[in-house]
Amino acid sequence: MKVLIIEDEKPAVRRLTQLLSKHLPEAQVLESLDTVSAAVSWFNHNPEPDLIFVDIQLADGISFEIFDKVKVTAPIIFCTAYDQYAIKAFKLNSIDYLLKPIDPEELTQALNKFRSGKKEAGISLEQIRSLIQTPTKTFKTRFLVKLGERIQTIDIQDIAFFYSEDKITLLQTRQGKKFALDYILDEIEGMVAPEQFFRINRKYISSISAIKDVFTYSNSRLKVHLENCNDNDILISRERMGPFKTWLGQ
Repeated sequence: MKVLIIEDEKPAVRRLTQLLSKHLPEAQVLESLDTVSAAVSWFNHNPEPDLIFVDIQLADGISFEIFDKVKVTAPIIFCTAYDQYAIKAFKLNSIDYLLKPIDPEELTQALNKFRSGKKEAGISLEQIRSLIQTPTKTFKTRFLVKLGERIQTIDIQDIAFFYSEDKITLLQTRQGKKFALDYILDEIEGMVAPEQFFRINRKYISSISAIKDVFTYSNSRLKVHLENCNDNDILISRERMGPFKTWLGQ
């Protein structure tokens, strides 16, 4: 069973690969591609896989652009961070969509449908596009934190960055105050507005206002200094450098 993954978030690729190894052990992941252009090139030079997992929002555009440029007949399971109401609407039209972070039970149901070979009437790409463009994903405007026995809220505008340390996820405010959170960074990444926050690396999600300095570093990487942060070794990989620069300049 040959599987292709088209997804621009590395944590999502890792999670999906792990879930497939458990729920579809016969699967061989051929490749993980992160852009529309890379996917188009891949399809032009390789035979189709047996199953494709596709994120909707890729690094260089919407994944539906792939299917405008190349003919793909393999079964597709879309993955998206759009809200559950949109997901339910898609499922009513007999198309498989998985809400990120992917739930194992949802994945199992989608794989069972794939294995059964059941083909039901679906909707056109244009109809899907309209559904994708209509819902507006809502992001958190504040986070609940505990201070002793007291619970308080931190407005999103007051948050400098999120980070993990010793298996604990922490929120740091612009004033340098730190609070523990019950979420992991992978979850937080989908909760905050991408225009305002960026996943720098596995340890940090930073707000645009917390970026103090950015320097070029060895091996085509970047080094970032964050406001009120004692970590002087925050690096951005070559793969993340392009999206980071785009985010800084938007």
